[in-house]
Amino acid sequence: MAAGTSHLLSAAIDFGTTFSGYAFSTTNDFKSSPQNVASVTWSAGSGCLQSLKTSTCVLFDQNGDFHSFGFEAEDKYSDLAYDNLHKGWYYFRRFKMILYQQKELNRTFHIKSLDGKTMSAMKVFSSAIGYLKDHLINTCKLRGADVRMDEIIWELTVPAIWSDPAKQFMREAALEAGIPNNQLQLSLEPEAASLYCKHLPVNVKSDQFTVFKSGYRYMVLDAGGGTIDITVHEVEPGGTLRELYKANGGDWGGTNVDLEFERLLADLLGSKVFEDFRKECVPDLLEMYRSFEVKKRSIQATGDDKVTFTVPINLQETFKRLNPGADLGKMIENNPKYSRDVTWRGDKLRMSANLTRSLFKTSLDNITGQVKMLLRLPEVSGVGAILMVGGYSECPLLQNAIKNACPNLRRIVPGDAGLVVLKGAVINGHTPATISERVCKYTYGVRCRRTFIEGFHKEEYKINSVRGIKCNNIFEVHARIGDLVKIGQACQPFRHVVVSEKQKIMKIRIFASDEKEPIYVTDGGCQKLGAIVIDMPDITNGLKRGNTVSMTFGGTEIEVNAVDIETGRKHRAFFDFLG
Repeated sequence: MAAGTSHLLSAAIDFGTTFSGYAFSTTNDFKSSPQNVASVTWSAGSGCLQSLKTSTCVLFDQNGDFHSFGFEAEDKYSDLAYDNLHKGWYYFRRFKMILYQQKELNRTFHIKSLDGKTMSAMKVFSSAIGYLKDHLINTCKLRGADVRMDEIIWELTVPAIWSDPAKQFMREAALEAGIPNNQLQLSLEPEAASLYCKHLPVNVKSDQFTVFKSGYRYMVLDAGGGTIDITVHEVEPGGTLRELYKANGGDWGGTNVDLEFERLLADLLGSKVFEDFRKECVPDLLEMYRSFEVKKRSIQATGDDKVTFTVPINLQETFKRLNPGADLGKMIENNPKYSRDVTWRGDKLRMSANLTRSLFKTSLDNITGQVKMLLRLPEVSGVGAILMVGGYSECPLLQNAIKNACPNLRRIVPGDAGLVVLKGAVINGHTPATISERVCKYTYGVRCRRTFIEGFHKEEYKINSVRGIKCNNIFEVHARIGDLVKIGQACQPFRHVVVSEKQKIMKIRIFASDEKEPIYVTDGGCQKLGAIVIDMPDITNGLKRGNTVSMTFGGTEIEVNAVDIETGRKHRAFFDFLG
């Protein structure tokens, strides 16, 4: 079942770095109001903490079997650690970013648990997605939306700046979790956010949301825990959206602030003290993470009031154990770096407003620097507003930083900014044809052989083949960086022929480059993405066999079509970015 056909339910899973959740709506809900999207409230710590998303944490038992996800996994692992029973269990948190940071992805790579044990990344990701899928289906049943699996279209959100291998990894993890391939769409997070705001009912729209009129240009800043996604859209006649510049961003999200806080603690106490605390006081560590996550959302952009953080008493106890006779309070008082900004008494760490705000500096500088760079580009001239979504966009410091960076733009921060992407993905399941054009993030092409030109091609790539003297490792461009490509429209086809008479499989290797006109696939800035594999079992025509291969780059994922040059028959062809 393809998206936009006769499904009864659109279900979206927002798999985030820090928090994850899901939402859904029936076709009847959508027809009555696109904003009529259902979600669920998650509880942690015996109900003391409630949230519209749950923590992105997965727990496996000593046998490597899935146990729990989210706040439940956090609480269980903390309880085990209190009784010193956690050793042998596998606890993973904030692992999504590995798909952005890992240079070469494959299906078999492993990731480390909190205490350094390893497990298949595919198993961890698919278990998490599977839990959210099952939880969503059960919630639907409880709320009276009892639909069959084949009546659901699934949307899985992914950052727009992710690589093609990372997107394929998420798709395969979802398939492993039991979501059928033909019922699954990957939804780019900034696009989902645009779609949500575009469908705000007229009677709810403020004057700010009149930006969604034909010809209007606006920037989408999707600020999450891990990645920052920045795209620029223009509204076209009929309400579809056109991307004006390739997706930009980086790993500058809210977790950067957490890392700065950890570095500060290590600097105050000593790196050995903090590392020992991290290893030996797991329940306290997890509680500190949870407490800081809540506290950092209330940090104000202005004012001189000191900020009080609750920190585990075991931090001081670990310091005393490793530094007999030392007084932490006096040590801080005598430290010229922190004496005016920090006081520490028991489980209370008080910091000056300036020092607290400095924890955000690296993250904010990267984000605002990228936004200002993009606004200087001629391709995005005329941008009138910036739409801020994602949980980090609710942070007053980020909002203030964007206001100072681009004072002439209207800032739009929807209510519940952390749920905008999720709800927009649900809407996308009902109306998948909203994005009309996208911009290529890279130059895409394939490795091939071409007739060798003396004095131009590299001698080291010169080969003698059954078809004459050729140059190997040529980068044959199918789409260039910055090209505007229409959704669903194939690029110019290229002819590829077999290199031996008995060849039964044609494997065409796919590359991406940061350059507009790469010559060789070995050039700097080129990276191998994967391969198109085409079955060619009939060898009757020997060397006459081949295919015209065309690629479609406008969709969320790259598509490929291969046609036999002799018979016109379409071959089964697919991308394998993880091989």
